[in-house]
Amino acid sequence: MDDYTPQPVDGLTGSTQVDHVLAFVGRTQLSDIPETVRAHARYLLLDLVGVAAVGSGTHTARIISDYAATNMAAGADSPSAPILFDGRLVSPAGAALAGGMMIDSIDAHDGHKLVKGHVGCSLLPAVMAALAATGRQADEEELLTALIIGYEVGVRCGMALHNTVFDYHTSGAWMAVAIAAVTGRIYGLPADQIWHAMGIAEYHGPRSQMMRVIDHASMLKDGSGWGAMAGVSAADLARTGFTGAPAITVLDEGLSDIWSDLGRRWRTTEQYIKLWPVCRWAQPAMQAVFDSLGQASVHPDEIDRIEIDTFHESLRLASPHPRSGDEAQYSICWPVAAAVFAVHEGRHFGAWDVSEAALARRDIHALSNRISLKEDQAFNAVFPAKRQSRVTIILTSGERLQATTLDTKGDPETPASYDEMVEKFQRFLLETPHQDKAARLQAACLSAAQKSAQRPNIADIIYSMS
Repeated sequence: MDDYTPQPVDGLTGSTQVDHVLAFVGRTQLSDIPETVRAHARYLLLDLVGVAAVGSGTHTARIISDYAATNMAAGADSPSAPILFDGRLVSPAGAALAGGMMIDSIDAHDGHKLVKGHVGCSLLPAVMAALAATGRQADEEELLTALIIGYEVGVRCGMALHNTVFDYHTSGAWMAVAIAAVTGRIYGLPADQIWHAMGIAEYHGPRSQMMRVIDHASMLKDGSGWGAMAGVSAADLARTGFTGAPAITVLDEGLSDIWSDLGRRWRTTEQYIKLWPVCRWAQPAMQAVFDSLGQASVHPDEIDRIEIDTFHESLRLASPHPRSGDEAQYSICWPVAAAVFAVHEGRHFGAWDVSEAALARRDIHALSNRISLKEDQAFNAVFPAKRQSRVTIILTSGERLQATTLDTKGDPETPASYDEMVEKFQRFLLETPHQDKAARLQAACLSAAQKSAQRPNIADIIYSMS
């Protein structure tokens, strides 16, 4: 893919590696980015907006939006930004917090396998908050540019953190650093202040351990909201002269293999897309259910039991009887059972399947109770680069239906088509009060930063939805 090397920030930090990162953050323009990457980023934007629209109706979104409005309100003479799909004005950090948790509350946003986490979830609300706070919410060229820079830096921040610490941290821990960088860029900070912002964010970012929330699912999710808030706050502090450099995960020369291809390898196009709103680790098993039942006419009552062979991390999503949507999204038994019913009922698996209404379905709970899990060492060996599972459905007749998922639909190896991403967006909007704005949002996202007469502005549409 096309290489891009920005003019260096010579000698600012004494590290060629850091200076290259700062130059990429501060000097990259949309025209420097290959058109294929720009086009892909527009579909990532569409996907995130669709998930945010659904997420805006969750309990989590209502709680955190009210919290931001009450406790993080903008002062009379201070910068402010609207909360996504809400419109209330709060501080930029408050808008980033609320938006990050809003998207995170529906686990259907993009991710990258090597970071075992998600860039876009915290990135979009932070970028939109920073643009609004600087009076540039209509600047879609900077929106798209900052998103792509955020994906490129964010993936590498995640890889760097995972390569230097034992604990498996949530996305918020490493995305705080990337968000500090792009927020500093939008604010127009000089390179030295952006560097301090990245260091502040690395120091103040959430420590959140991922497997703890896998074992005990709650509204905490992937730490994306807190990471977004920490990143924006870091840039706010740095612009006042607050110091915090360095960011060790960027400075460490032992991580040169991660940072050296910045501008040459475009990680933006490596994101996976989730077609269903549950943890990615459960989706290989779901894919196997859809594959095994695709050509069969099976009533759920005909199923004696279901056996799932999977990798260790997926096995930790074991709760068969979730009590909340958050627990349902961090389960493997529940979405597999609900997927069987979705096939039988001739509908798509969607946000409804992890809603309170779905959790009241005794028949889904009954089938979930007949699911057994087994760890597979071959699947463990290829994780996280591959997430693989095998599902065997044993019918009461004794017949066995089996399918193995080596690459889940939406992975870079088996990508969701752009048409499928649009279909997902439209389907998700139907589950929200915002469905009448779907066509305008779709048009705005897919033409972002393109000159077109009579084209709606993304921010105006999102912020007008109350």
